Amino acid sequence: APHVLRPYAHDPRAAAGEGYGLEAASALGVEPRRVLKTLVALVDEQPLLAVVPVTGRLDLRALATARGGRRAVLAEPAAAERLTGGVVGAISPLGLRRPLPVVVDASAAAHDAVLVSAGRRGLDVELAPADLLRLCGGAYAEVARPSSPRPSSPRPSSP
Repeated sequence: APHVLRPYAHDPRAAAGEGYGLEAASALGVEPRRVLKTLVALVDEQPLLAVVPVTGRLDLRALATARGGRRAVLAEPAAAERLTGGVVGAISPLGLRRPLPVVVDASAAAHDAVLVSAGRRGLDVELAPADLLRLCGGAYAEVARPSSPRPSSPRPSSP
């Protein structure tokens, strides 16, 4: 499948504040909605990957429904790393040691190309959404919702 590897300088301090995906979008100069994060979830205790825009949040109820399950939860970071062989912030839906079911948010189909982690922090792969779906054996479903704005911290008053 046609693809482009997109390396960028990863700053661990920046990622802690804004998130790995938003850091990638900023560093690569791409629209954040085109950058997808890969989350490990459990639907009725069965692991799977949910791929959603970094500008959104995974809707666990919608994920459970899309998979015909009753309950979905995010995997703990250590479990996510164990299941995928990747590290948090660099989990890729591609090239897993052990194949897992993959659900890609349907919004990805609206773009000519999307970016996902290539398996390490500071490296993404850009490819057509249809190729991503085919390569990871995934299925589209509406499983993302917009992120809630983060509350701003109150400013200290000056004396």
